[in-house]
Amino acid sequence: MQFPKLFLKSKRESSILRRHPWVFSGAIDKADGKLVEGDIAEVCDRNGSFLALGHLGNGSIALRIFSFEQVEPNEEYWKSKIAKAWNLRAGLGLTNSKSTTMFRLVHGEGDGLPGLIVDVYNGTAVIQCHSMGMYLLREIFAQAILECSGSVVHSVYDKSAETMSKIGLNDSENAQLHGDFIGNTTALEYGIKYKVDWEFGQKTGFFIDQRENRKLLGEMSAGKRVLNTFCYTGGFSMSALQAGAKTVHSLDSSQKALDLTLENIALNKFEKLDHKVIKADAVEYLKNIEEEYDIIVLDPPAFAKHQSAKHAAVQAYKRINLQAIQQVKSGGFIFTFSCSQAVDKELFNNTIRSAAIDSGRVVKIIHQLHQPADHPINIYHPEGEYLKGLVLFVE
Repeated sequence: MQFPKLFLKSKRESSILRRHPWVFSGAIDKADGKLVEGDIAEVCDRNGSFLALGHLGNGSIALRIFSFEQVEPNEEYWKSKIAKAWNLRAGLGLTNSKSTTMFRLVHGEGDGLPGLIVDVYNGTAVIQCHSMGMYLLREIFAQAILECSGSVVHSVYDKSAETMSKIGLNDSENAQLHGDFIGNTTALEYGIKYKVDWEFGQKTGFFIDQRENRKLLGEMSAGKRVLNTFCYTGGFSMSALQAGAKTVHSLDSSQKALDLTLENIALNKFEKLDHKVIKADAVEYLKNIEEEYDIIVLDPPAFAKHQSAKHAAVQAYKRINLQAIQQVKSGGFIFTFSCSQAVDKELFNNTIRSAAIDSGRVVKIIHQLHQPADHPINIYHPEGEYLKGLVLFVE
């Protein structure tokens, strides 16, 4: 099978030889053949030697590599990739768990499928494509998921309209690819019930990546007073309440988020527990906090989605963490996170360290947190480690 060829500039093949899955437009010298976004192309060094196969893009990432070998990317090839992803999650005990019925099945570069995300919620697989190449294969992926999952997955929904519009495909629509359309479900995470709305919710419907960190918070919450800022659906709040927290306050600036939290409170019959929602800006609330909290959770949205916003993001992370460190009860804990890919682990840790220095308090790191095992990190693609977190002990 013949594909268009991209020839790299002199000495620009080193990252591909290290198996990094992105080829940037600035590394390309010339092309041989017609280049169409979403098509497969072969990338070669300056002398024409094969390096990799990938999908063409029209942004700064000119090619997303899915194979460093000369393979035939037919239907069976793509199905085998999905099967490998499924087998990994099966090995992690996630595909048939009684207490957890939602997990990530495909995590982009981490599963050798750059530009593809698949989350499973109680029998429904929600596909979200971030590249044209993966979008054009979505029907094959849907069939592959059904075949390899047995009876675990019975429905497949494509939620790619928003992500594809960001790369210029404005006429795509979210659609049911297999099974009856339902739009939402109730799924379990360590026995806690959550309403998951993939039709109107953020991302694919839920933030699965904090699963193990929510569990850890629960293990530390019994008898504690907990503040969960940027609560969204109230995930950390539910874990704290399930574990016997004395008081839990869920804070968000969005009324819709607070309504979702209250809906999950009702699903789990937590209404009689000491919980309240607070509609406020987290930064402003922490400035003038009147309560004494044993645990404060800081899980903001990405402050930096691009490198150009990195400096402002660092200042925002420092500001909110400084306020939390100043305000938390002596002997208390702070769960603090960054999901900004542009802010790496070292920069995030240095930012929190700077906030701790300015606070004048004694602060210790007792846990370093990250994304769970169903969000695997391609060892050759460090950018895939997007979720960073620390648990701080403040004397």
